[in-house]
Parts: sequence; C-alpha cells; structure tokens
Amino acid sequence: MRCVIARFPFDLTKSGVLESMKGVKPEQVIGESVIIGRRTYPVKQVGQVITRQDRRDFSAGEVVRAMTQLGFTCRGGLPRTAVPTRMLSPLQRASAMLGTPVTA
Repeated sequence: MRCVIARFPFDLTKSGVLESMKGVKPEQVIGESVIIGRRTYPVKQVGQVITRQDRRDFSAGEVVRAMTQLGFTCRGGLPRTAVPTRMLSPLQRASAMLGTPVTA
C-alpha cells in the first residue's frame, strides 16, 4: 500500500512492517499506540523504524492512518483516571488539598 508520511511516499505492506519491527523493543507507551504482533508500540517509534526519519518530521496521525489501513490495531492515548465514587466531606476535601492523609 502506498502512503505518505512526512511528505514522502512509502510502499508499506503488513508483512514488511512486521519484519521491520521484529527484534525492536517497545518503548513505554504514553500516547497513541499500535499493536504489532503481540507487542504494543508507541506510534512515533513505529513511524521512526519504518520510515527511518526523525520523529519530529511526521505526526502520530499520519502513522496511525497508515497502520490502520494496513490492518493493525491502533489505540488512542491513556484512559482518563476514574472519578472517586465516594464523596468527601468538606473537612476531608480540605485535608486532602493540604496534603495530609484523609481518614474515612
């Protein structure tokens, strides 16, 4: 499949991406990610490996678009933290804001 990343055309195949990422240790995922094989890679790391370009030269969206078209599973950023289910009293909330432990 032909795709454009950082204004350069690339002919990518699913097997080619799998081969390129073989033996590459995944970095810690902070934002968007791509699942390749059984590993989850940051989108920018995948883009750097398959294009051999600096990560600043392309956007995560360009790589996500290309990987999705090739059939890889892409995930968005980290999920937001859940809101606490129990309500704190005004005293407990003030205590937490001051950094002291909140007692139940």
